[in-house]
Amino acid sequence: MNTFGHYFKVSIFGESHGPAIGVVLDGVPENIPLSEADFDADIARRASGAVGTTPRHEADKPKILSGVYEGVTTGAPVTIIFWNSNVQSQDYTKFDEIPRPGHADFVANIKYSFANDPRGGGHFSGRLTLPIVAAGVVAKKILNAEYIDPSTKEKEQLKVSIDAKLTEIGGETDSSKWDALLKETIRHGDSLGGIIECTVKGLGVGIGDPFWDSVESVISHAIFSIPGIRGIEFGDGFKAARMKGSEHNDPFGPEGPIKNGAGGVNGGLTNGAPIVFRVAVKPTSSIAQPQKTWNFLAGKEDILEIKGRHDVCFALRTPVIVEAMAAIVLVDLL
Repeated sequence: MNTFGHYFKVSIFGESHGPAIGVVLDGVPENIPLSEADFDADIARRASGAVGTTPRHEADKPKILSGVYEGVTTGAPVTIIFWNSNVQSQDYTKFDEIPRPGHADFVANIKYSFANDPRGGGHFSGRLTLPIVAAGVVAKKILNAEYIDPSTKEKEQLKVSIDAKLTEIGGETDSSKWDALLKETIRHGDSLGGIIECTVKGLGVGIGDPFWDSVESVISHAIFSIPGIRGIEFGDGFKAARMKGSEHNDPFGPEGPIKNGAGGVNGGLTNGAPIVFRVAVKPTSSIAQPQKTWNFLAGKEDILEIKGRHDVCFALRTPVIVEAMAAIVLVDLL
């Protein structure tokens, strides 16, 4: 299915080279100020153009089709659409017979009996993260909106901040060396992955549920829905397996945990400290370097040379997507 959430439902639609892509948001409260200009900043963070990103350029201008009237949300589902215009579908014609290593071409053909749209990766494309970013813009607004407390009848305002940043590219943590590393990788026709760290502040204590809908479980579910994610860890993460309890445990002070080895979550519930998690993004599957793989039409091994426009390092454009997914999850949990 293409819908996530119980109370704040996010449904994405469209294909990379189809007429349009978009999102339907159900459960958006009324009276949230929202205009098409509100999406510009986060969409710009996801846009291509920097070294290491795809040369495909789209206007990515959102059009709100429903759920907003006179500048505020109505309580009805909000529908946002983005029209595709800059497509080169001829670059994808041979991937049915020679699917790209590491990509969804092969599994999509088997699951959907070759009925899926293969152009630009179709519904599996990273382009579908654009409507997710749009959903994140709305979710962030909800996380910082004013509400009337039903018990006191007084106004209250949530103040939740979400900040994700790229901390590593291809194993290099020194950002001053990233540009040269990206250019060298481009010359070799290869690609790079990266690490993104996300910090969420302003949440209270006790949000989430134990086990199936723990905060880590639901965030992880959403994060792994981003194409190309290979791992996630909270707080000390995998290092905790090599630590002693006395090193990993978070002692409490009068205002909550005084360190944050757990990444802001105990027993599946927020503990008042910032939620901190890191995400591993794989190297882009579509690379210019010739690759030896299987030609299913010819029934023999073949050499695949991928044409077209692809990110050398999609991690460069992923921090705002990670923020959007975290915001979507938190609105649903709250």
